[in-house]
Amino acid sequence: VQLQASGGGLVPPGGSLRLSCVASESIYKRDTMGWYRQAPGKQRELVATATTTGSTYSVDSVKGRFTISRDNAKNTVYLQMNNLKLEDTAVYFCNAFPAFISWGQGTLVTVSS
Repeated sequence: VQLQASGGGLVPPGGSLRLSCVASESIYKRDTMGWYRQAPGKQRELVATATTTGSTYSVDSVKGRFTISRDNAKNTVYLQMNNLKLEDTAVYFCNAFPAFISWGQGTLVTVSS
């Protein structure tokens, strides 16, 4: 499988989740990886990226709350999400950055009280 995201769920505002994405080795070892999200009625947007050397970037709306990381032994990219807000509700996807792999189903994160 090229990309497989998991870990979504229903959490209250202020809660936490950790998303995981297992990537094929050929992609993981070569490419910067990213997490993206698509909220209902909105376009898909970039959330965070992590290079093969460990440098990370996150968009302003999640900075200080979300952390992207990579586990090289498992070809897995994580997105630790803390202090979740209602506006974080979305389907979350992983892909290379820039994205070039077919989008999978993603994993749904619902923040609701």
